[in-house]
Amino acid sequence: MNAHRLQGIFGILLRTHGPQHWWPADSRFEVMVGAVLTQNTAWRNVERAIAALVQAGALEPRALLALSDARLARLIRSSGYFNVKATRLKALCRWYLERGGWPRLRHWPTGRLRAALLSVHGIGPETADDILLYAFGRPVFVVDAYTRRLLDRLGHAHARAPYDQLRTSLEATLGPDAKLYNEYHALIVAHAKHVCRPRPLCDRCELAKGCAARKKER
Repeated sequence: MNAHRLQGIFGILLRTHGPQHWWPADSRFEVMVGAVLTQNTAWRNVERAIAALVQAGALEPRALLALSDARLARLIRSSGYFNVKATRLKALCRWYLERGGWPRLRHWPTGRLRAALLSVHGIGPETADDILLYAFGRPVFVVDAYTRRLLDRLGHAHARAPYDQLRTSLEATLGPDAKLYNEYHALIVAHAKHVCRPRPLCDRCELAKGCAARKKER
């Protein structure tokens, strides 16, 4: 899938859904917390967990680390897998503080920062890239299940490839543009949730004309 085709898809999605204003957060650290909490759950559940952390005065790395594991787990219960996520959040906070927090980490090259994030307990490629793109503003395309579903149906050659192969393919084709990646990923999520569902609503889809999966059905 060439750059013209990918840009065309972006344009259609933007006209269809409008700007998504991602990531919805009041601070870079909140983005990082949200990236962990959103693993395997819906965003509405994350919002409830973040609201509980704010109310407890714990949406700051040192305050979060000061909570007992049990207390933290209770606060983020709505996000699911709360004991696992409590452990992951504390690991992320320790890593963040030990490396100097935002003042130092913002100067790290993207490759070094990504490798360091991936070394943190519970941080996989998708979560690391969420943090890189939305907290640090780095040009890293986030690949999730929605991205794979949409691109596979549209006929992207690498839609089912390993994570980094698809990610680097998209980045090479689109060029390094964090603002574009931010909006593109958000639009893919919106489209996959509302139109290109597991059972797609093709009659409502503005991309149906060029959809390889739709053509096969016919």
